[in-house]
Formats: sequence, structure tokens, C-alpha cells
Amino acid sequence: MLTGIQLRAYPTQHQKLILSQWMGCARFVWNAKCDEDKYFRGFARKFATFDHYYETQDQKYAHFKSDEISSWLANCPSTIQKNSTVNWYNTLKKSIKGLCGRPKRKKKTDKGSIHLTSDLFEFRTERNKRKLYIGGKKFNIGSLSFKAHANFKEPKSLYIRKERGQYFVSFCYEDGVEIQEFDGKKFDAKKYAKRQLDHLQGMDEEQLQKIVVGIDRGVTIPVHAGYEEFDFSKEQKNHLTKADRYIKRLQRKLARQVKGSNRRAKTKHRIAVHHSKKANIRKDFAHKTSHSLVNGLAKVFIFEKLNTKSMTKKPLPKIDESGRFIPNKAKAKAGLNKSILNVGWHRIASFLAYKAVKLGKAVFTINASYTSQECALCGHTHPDNRKSQDKFKCVSCGHIDNADHNASVVIKNRAINLILDSGTLLDDNHLSSSGRRGVRKTTKGVKALFRSTNEASKEMCAT
Repeated sequence: MLTGIQLRAYPTQHQKLILSQWMGCARFVWNAKCDEDKYFRGFARKFATFDHYYETQDQKYAHFKSDEISSWLANCPSTIQKNSTVNWYNTLKKSIKGLCGRPKRKKKTDKGSIHLTSDLFEFRTERNKRKLYIGGKKFNIGSLSFKAHANFKEPKSLYIRKERGQYFVSFCYEDGVEIQEFDGKKFDAKKYAKRQLDHLQGMDEEQLQKIVVGIDRGVTIPVHAGYEEFDFSKEQKNHLTKADRYIKRLQRKLARQVKGSNRRAKTKHRIAVHHSKKANIRKDFAHKTSHSLVNGLAKVFIFEKLNTKSMTKKPLPKIDESGRFIPNKAKAKAGLNKSILNVGWHRIASFLAYKAVKLGKAVFTINASYTSQECALCGHTHPDNRKSQDKFKCVSCGHIDNADHNASVVIKNRAINLILDSGTLLDDNHLSSSGRRGVRKTTKGVKALFRSTNEASKEMCAT
């Protein structure tokens, strides 16, 4: 199975200069292909068919080399320029299939990366220490110092990336773990999930109750799995708050400085460093949480399918009858959006997914509708069941529980019902059903239930 790793690199001043030049050449070739693509697309709209235009796209880059216009490309290995073109072409093919957007031009910033194949690097073991040598016979910059925090095998290609003045070496390698759903070197997640679902459908409800756990993600408590709660530590919360204070102060300072000045560039770098600290804290929390979950007794993990992009959209402006803008609570919504994105819901789920595959465990998602309003004991759904963030009290049976724990049990029960349902459909690890045992409460049905309950209460008050 392919495993990725990222190592911190410490190049010398001379190596930094050479690597920055190579990154600039790779960016130049990428942008040249983007400009060429834009030109030929404009030509094809008038004089050629759509299919014929994409058939003419290639991976050539030699015509960008010129002794008069781009003489600096001669000081960059041709392999780096070729890899930049190949990556551009692969991105274009993915965009045609609808997997991503069209390749765009890259701006000149403090970030950059180069793709090296095996003819431009070599790992050597000298005095029981592994060293990385960059360059070939013509372009050789010597040994690149790096810190190996884990064991790894030699890859066939790697990336050297620069960000905020720091350098990283990242690559993938075969770790020797064999999984049945491998097609050559590509892992088929759909086949793996289908095999796991077929295995689970052969169990009864009592067995599933022991190995299935529902995971409720929130803002106050990021992850609640059964009776387990996972939250940022006190030190992590203090560091996040401290970083926010520094960023706010530096943003005010940045607004007063002259664009293009050196001091403004230093301020931008300081802001980027604090954002990086926050990102590292979120990543550390996601790794530790997923590690604790995957090494527990549970073998099946159930998440809600949350559309974070729609949940964190800006509110639309509100206009009264006279055409004037009225408050739309945009500031409060911005604070909620920041809290949602600060937790890293998607990263926790993605980390848990790849770690579960290595241990032969499964991760599925279910519909998230009304999981926080449904009673785990009787199944009654009503917005009055959860009047506060942490307390849940069913208005039908009087069941009292922690709101997050109740939601995790609801998620677990829904998943078990779907697994036992013979008509369960599996789409990108999402469980849905059209059978009898599947729980499918539509919005219309729930609203009708609320309406009938309110009408009944009004009638009681009237009498």
C-alpha cells in the first residue's frame, strides 16, 4: 500500500538559491502551458471542434526555451521542466473528466515546489545515516540535509516544497501492507467498502451493537464517539487564542504599511507563521483523535455526511419593504463559520479513513438530517428535544441525556438499521436505503409532524 511522508529539509544558502531558481523555472513552464492553452482554446472556438482541440494538446515544452527570451531555463535540469509539463497535462485530463478545475497560472510568491524523478536524486547510507543527494552529473547541489522522524523506503519520485522560508521533502512509497482491493498500484476504495458492507450484513443486530460506533462532530465538543469525548487540550486552546490575537494585531499593522516594502513583506511572513501554527495544532489534534479511535474496540465508524461548504457560506443580505438593508447577523455567522472551520471535521474523517484501511476496519457516512433532534430511546423527532447545546430531553418519553451522546447513539442506530437492510445502497461510502428497515424521514414529513404537534397543543390551550 502506498504511504505518504513529509520530512523537514535544511538546505544551505547555496542550495536555497539553486532550488528557488529551479522552482521559478518550473513555474515559468507551467504558466507558459496555461497561456498556450488559453490561446489555442480561443482559436478552437472559432475554427475547430471541441474534441479536435483536446486531441492536439501535448506535453511538449522545448519550444519555450530561447537563448534570447528565456536563457535561464538552460540552468535548470530538463527533467524538472518535463515533470512540470507532465503534471500540467495530467491536471488538464482530470479537468476534462470533471475531477478538478482547469489548470491555472501560478503567482510568484514565497511558495514553490519542484517534482524530481529518480534520475535527479539518490538516497545513500553513510555511517548508518541516510543522506539525500540532489542533482545529476551536470546539475549537482550535493547532500540535502533532512530530519527523518520515521522509517521509510526509497521512492521513485519526490517533491521539494518551499513555504514560509521552510523546505520540505515529501513522497510516497510502498510500505508492504497488502490489501485485497489493490488494482496494480491503485487502491480501489469502493471495492473495499463494498466488501466490508457485505461482511457486516452477515451479522445480527447484537453483534453490530458491539463493533459499531457513531461519531457526532460539533463545535463545542469536536468529536463525541459513544461515551468518549475528544477536545483540544488546554495548552492547544491557549496557543490558538494567542495566535488569533497576534494575527489580528499584525493585520492592522499590515494595513498601514506601504505595498511592496520590505517591512510589509516581513509582516506578511509573521502572519503566515501564526496561521501555520494554528494549522499544525489542528493537524495534531486530528492525528491524535483518529489514532485513539482506530485503535479502540470499535471496528466500524459512522459519520454524518456534512456539507461543510454550504454550512460555512455567508448569509444573504436582507432588504426591507422600502429597499433598505437590515441586519442579517453576518457577524455572528462569521464567528460560527470560523469555529466550524477551526475544528477540522473533514480532516478528522479523512485521517480516520486511511488509518482504518490499514487495520481492516471500515468508515461509512449516513444522512445527517435531524440527528440532533431525534430521541435515541423512542425515536421521536422534535426541535424542542434539544433546547440547549449540551442538554437533550425528549418531549415524548422524557428521556434525558447529553445532547452529543444522544446524537452519536442515533447515528449508530441509523447505521445498524441500514446495514441490516438488504436494500442498502452504497455510494462513496455513504449508506442510504429504499428498503423497509431504512430510516428515511423526509423534511416534509418531519415538518408535518411538528405542525400537527403544535396544532394539538393549541387546541389543548384553547380548551
